[in-house]
Amino acid sequence: MKLPKTKNTYCPTCRKHTECKVFQTKKGQPSPLSYGSKLRARKRGKARGYGNLGRYSKPAVTKFKMTGKKQTKKTDLKFQCSVCKKFHLQSKGFRTKRVEIV
Repeated sequence: MKLPKTKNTYCPTCRKHTECKVFQTKKGQPSPLSYGSKLRARKRGKARGYGNLGRYSKPAVTKFKMTGKKQTKKTDLKFQCSVCKKFHLQSKGFRTKRVEIV
């Protein structure tokens, strides 16, 4: 997908629409110390041991399982305001195979 080098978007610092430069960045990796990761680890810890473990004793019943990985990644765009020179991230990523800034 081809994107223009500059785009007229909302700048949260200036609090108005300004001309912004478009940059493509790499997506960061999820943190192993995030709240969700700790929660899942705690739940896995509960599932260990001997005897009746309640809801953890039986395997999960799966009726439908999605297999394979997604063909595309979501875009990670950064915008630099031409007035205040500050960066802000895109509000929502969209799936595309390749992003080309022209």
